[in-house]
Amino acid sequence: MFTALTERLSGVVQRLVGRGVLSEQDVGDALRDIRRALLEADVSLDVTRDFVERVRERAVGTIQLKAVNPGQQVVKLVHDELAALLGGTRHDLEFASVGPTVILLVGLQGSGKTTTAAKLARRLKLEQKAPCLVAADLQRPAAVEQLRQLGEQVGVPVLGTGEAGSGKGVVEHVRVALREAEKARCRTVIVDTAGRLQIDVELMDELKTLKEAVRPRGVLLVADGMTGQDAVRIARGFQEGIGLSGVILTKLDGDARGGAALSIHAVTGAPIVYVGVGERPDALEPFDPVRMAGRILGRGDVVALVEKAAAAIDHEAALQLEKKARSKRGMDLQDFLVALKQMQNMGPMKQMLGLLPGVPAKALKALPADDRRLKHVEAIVLSMTPAERADPKLLSGSRRLRVAKGSGRPVQEVNRLLEQFQQMRKFLQRM
Repeated sequence: MFTALTERLSGVVQRLVGRGVLSEQDVGDALRDIRRALLEADVSLDVTRDFVERVRERAVGTIQLKAVNPGQQVVKLVHDELAALLGGTRHDLEFASVGPTVILLVGLQGSGKTTTAAKLARRLKLEQKAPCLVAADLQRPAAVEQLRQLGEQVGVPVLGTGEAGSGKGVVEHVRVALREAEKARCRTVIVDTAGRLQIDVELMDELKTLKEAVRPRGVLLVADGMTGQDAVRIARGFQEGIGLSGVILTKLDGDARGGAALSIHAVTGAPIVYVGVGERPDALEPFDPVRMAGRILGRGDVVALVEKAAAAIDHEAALQLEKKARSKRGMDLQDFLVALKQMQNMGPMKQMLGLLPGVPAKALKALPADDRRLKHVEAIVLSMTPAERADPKLLSGSRRLRVAKGSGRPVQEVNRLLEQFQQMRKFLQRM
């Protein structure tokens, strides 16, 4: 996400911070580079122009005050304005104090709306919001069945499926499902509405009627972040047609240039509430403008990394690993395998490294898109016997050859893994 933009802006930031004295010419050159970077990231021209002018006005004032570390002051101004462009503060969903909270998910076909509904339900389930799903897309073939399967995958009930083929209209279908939700004591009802290939009168009329009938607490647009400024145009259309309380941007883990995320709030006024960063059920993150601005400027997001670790890592297993690492004997390969699986639960390694401050965007770009290397390590360790994992010294040449054949990896890779493991164990014991 934002890899190219981060790479460009990080270079500008380093140039500014590295200078003890800044002139208006220096700031002008930096802002010209920022403007070019934003336009290349598919940010709209009007939004880019306003952003650059706001930073210019404040930056000139900072230079005239002869502030200490003027470069850092200007970088902070860029960070603050970037956060304001993204929405300023984090926006959370609002929940009704009495009765179930109804959330309508709207959007065009292909934006990932049904998958996002399941991801949101999983997140709300972890937050103890007792969610359920309603398949209100009666237009697309097998849409109800798709949501039912996704609901089973995340452990959230899908209501009203029995009414899908009864010939009733969408409004009556959703009303029946809402009555079921009240009986089932669901606190949150996520309604996956129908989409179209483009915004049309029929779609808007259907959504308006549904919104008036069920009076949702929130209307969230699911927009494809890969479509760039087209996502902004779609968001404006839905905002003018039915009114939005927020936006969920999907597919920001791919080659999205970030223009939609940087423009959508400024153009529509609707805050970005969540972003989809992968295909996994847990790949939906709350959107925090301040932290996202830090990521874009190459400062990482340690808070997000800690949150991912807290959610994914088994606390008891982590304590056991710590005890083994501190012991005289140290960790063995079985413990190493447990630690490896804990890391895999946190998500793709490329995403994890992107949250660390100071990791160059170029280095992230050079990393492979998948985590095949971790799978290879896991295959090598699993090809060993329990005795060999407990005492790697048992791995003679013939045994290493057997492990290599069993894992489908070359012997050199097995040797390299064992050397790295011994170095890591010595390092942990010294710590």
